[in-house]
Parts: sequence; C-alpha cells; structure tokens
Amino acid sequence: MTRTTLGRRAFTTAATAGAASFALPTLAQGEPIKVGVIVPLSGPAGPNGQSVAWAVQVMAELINARGGVMGRKIVVIAKDDESTPAVGVTRANEMVAEKVAVVIEGWNSPVTLAEQPILARADILDITAVSKADPILAGTVNPYAIRLNSSNGQDGAVIADILINRLKAKRIGFLSQNDAYGNGAQAVIEAELKALGKPWEKVVVEQFPFKQTDFRVSLANVKQAKPDAMVAINAAESSGMPALIQQYRQAGIEGTFVGAVGTILTSVYKVAGDATNGVVSADIYFADLPPFDGIKENLDFVAAYKKAHSALPDKGDALGAAALQVWAAAANATKSLDRKTVASAIRGQTIKGTIFGDMSFEANGQAKHKHTVFKVTDGKSMKTEAMK
Repeated sequence: MTRTTLGRRAFTTAATAGAASFALPTLAQGEPIKVGVIVPLSGPAGPNGQSVAWAVQVMAELINARGGVMGRKIVVIAKDDESTPAVGVTRANEMVAEKVAVVIEGWNSPVTLAEQPILARADILDITAVSKADPILAGTVNPYAIRLNSSNGQDGAVIADILINRLKAKRIGFLSQNDAYGNGAQAVIEAELKALGKPWEKVVVEQFPFKQTDFRVSLANVKQAKPDAMVAINAAESSGMPALIQQYRQAGIEGTFVGAVGTILTSVYKVAGDATNGVVSADIYFADLPPFDGIKENLDFVAAYKKAHSALPDKGDALGAAALQVWAAAANATKSLDRKTVASAIRGQTIKGTIFGDMSFEANGQAKHKHTVFKVTDGKSMKTEAMK
C-alpha cells in the first residue's frame, strides 16, 4: 500500500481504504472505482492543491454515502505534481498504472498541458479543475477535454470591463506570470480592451516565473510608470500573489491593484491581510454568498468540508469537488466508465444538482459561469463588497 498524507486527511491506493468519515447507510457493491487527483501538494501552490484534494475526498464521501457510482464506492488517489510539467507527466503515468477511471487535475496550466497526452493515450478521462489556459480545450491532444473553471477567454472580458468601465483606467499595466496561463490571460485581456474601443495605454509589463516571491525590482519599474491600474496574473495564491500584494503596498504604488479572476483566494487573505484592502477582482464561487447559499448541494458540501477541515471551501476546492460530482453524475446516468461515453454526457450538456447549481458545458467541454466583481473592504476579516 502506498500512502500520501495531506494534512488532516489520508488518501490511499488500497482497495479497502475508501476512508469515509461517517458510516455509510449501505455498502456499495463491487470493486471500488479509483479516482485520480493530480495537483500540487508541495511548493508555492501546495496549500491550494492540498485543499483541492481534500475537497475531492469530501465529495467522494458524500457520493459514497448516496450509493457511489453504479453501486460502487469511490477511492481517491492523490499525487503531487510539484507545479512542474515533468513531474506531472510522471504522476500521469503513475495514474495509468493505477488503472484509475478518471483523473481530476490542474492548478498550473503548463502541468495540465504536459499531462493531457499521457492520459489521452491511455484512454482515461481527464477533467481539468482549475488550470485556465485556452489551449487546454483548444488543442487536439485531448478530444474529450472538460474544464470546470472559467477560462482565460471568459475572464478576459470581465477584467477588461473592470478596467475600462468601472475603474475608468487609461494607463494600464500588467504583472504577469511568464507561462501559458499568465501570457494567455494577458493576451486575452489586451484583446478585450481593444474590442471595447475606448482609449487606453499599456504603460508597463513585468513578467516573472511561477515560483517568484520577490517583486521589488519589478515594482520599482511599475511605480515609475504611474499606472491607473495594474493587472496581476499570479497563480501562486499561497506565496507569490500575497507577497506581490504586500510589496505593491510597501512600494507606495497608487494605481488600483486588479487581481486576475480567481486569484484572490482565502490563502491570499491569510498571508497578505490588510494589504489586500482596495484590491479589485472577480470570481465565480463564494461558499456562503448568493446564489450559492441557496443551493442545497453546495450547502451539503460546505457543511461536510467545514466538519472535516474547520474552514470554508474556496473556489478551487469547489471546482475540484464539482469535477468529481459532474463525472459521477454522468457515469451514473450513462451506466458507464467509458471515457468517450461519459465525456459525451458532459460536453454540450447540463448536469443538474451540482455545487454550482445546474451546470452547463459548451460543446468543447468548457463550463459556463457567471462572474461577480468585488472589491476587498477588510482583508484581515476577508470582507468584500460587490461592485455595481
């Protein structure tokens, strides 16, 4: 038996280790179904990936309590991709050897793109939970791709609207992660800014690697450029993004700090605290706010997650859990674990009764979402207000 310990939870490859935290009302029959999870469990995004893996386990327990998938229990196998494409390839190959029915993956887009061909060749359904780069769905490597998170393409229009129509910014700069995610996100935002047809100027662009935490040189250049608003595209929400926000404040830059969609997570508030005050961003999920506080499936998930981990789940957690929920619903509906059959029941379809409510997917596998734009009013207590 191999064992990966994730904080307060343990995930095992043993067939008997379904590991529910409560007694199941009925025992699912047959061999357990293995579900793979590949996310960063260490490094800059380790805390984020760990909570995604926890969330998938919580959802597995909820599904098992309701009879599992086709009467069989789900066993979650979690592996650490270390936010590194080469390691992700190794982990994907390990999942093939484990004979998992599906892999839920993705915090870093370069890692997702590296894993896709491995899982596709093995005929394993690959569901991306968080990674945003548009080639994840647009490429030909994975013809049955599915993504739960909003895409760079969807997010770009939202950020452009914030900059031009809400902040009235004319001098705009970018602090962008130098990889498929960051470069793609910046390109889409710039295209959407141009499409709005209002005057604006790109006054500064500073790029950085995913693992960077010292931005003082870049921020000196930003301050000299005097932007009205700076868009920060940084997926290291446990390290790089909070450090960037703190150093931005310390540098005394007056332009509004605009976080890319989905980057202002609980982990950012915990580290950056009051430095997040005034940050503007947008997201697609809030555990305890409308409309999610009126969705039964979300309330069940939030209650189970809080019981297990004494915290509210954030957007990444909800995406990981919903990925398993969507797959399980499609597998039960089709009575199949076949990759193409299950994917066809998701792509271009609507899955009812998820954490996100009735969840619709584009024909290319992209989930549809409604964004909420917000401003941080008290970072220490993680209070925000919706922007009209």
